[in-house]
Amino acid sequence: MSISASKIEELIGRLKNNDKSALDEIFNYYYPRLYNFSKRILKIEDEIDDILQDVFLKIWLHRGKINNPETFNSFIFTITKNALLNLIRSNANNQAFKEEFSKRTIASEYVTQNLFEFEEIKTEIDKIVAKLSEKRQKVFLLSRNEGLSNKEIAQKLNISEKTVEDHITHSIRFLKKSLSEIGILSLLYFYLFL
Repeated sequence: MSISASKIEELIGRLKNNDKSALDEIFNYYYPRLYNFSKRILKIEDEIDDILQDVFLKIWLHRGKINNPETFNSFIFTITKNALLNLIRSNANNQAFKEEFSKRTIASEYVTQNLFEFEEIKTEIDKIVAKLSEKRQKVFLLSRNEGLSNKEIAQKLNISEKTVEDHITHSIRFLKKSLSEIGILSLLYFYLFL
């Protein structure tokens, strides 16, 4: 079962109007997907429920800041991914956690390598975004980092929505081209999290 963009837009609207049943619907749809996503990264199922509770709590607490239905999917997966990485980092010196984690993963070096690669890729993406023109960079970051809609960006920067769309289209094209030169893992990151 997939969820349409119009349904996400409706749920976000209800969420922003303090409708807790909208959060229940978001939970019912996303929980199994986030659980499987978390399990692939963390492997230790005991911790996943706590992390996902925090993710949905954050969504409820920050519901007023959710503006763009088009980026909601990547938004919720990014919050989850960051929570998982924070847990792994915070437990890096916890021997019991490391032993359990090592038992359930192919190799702990693989996870460390993945974390290193993630940070490296994020740094590369930030460098590529910094190469965009000042206006294009501003539009792109307002869209991707702040989740503003094209209309909101247009109003904020006093430009047309068509100009916003143009900036975003050209930014994504430039990023894809630059990322393809880095390699497939970077492109995978791009499609999953940007």
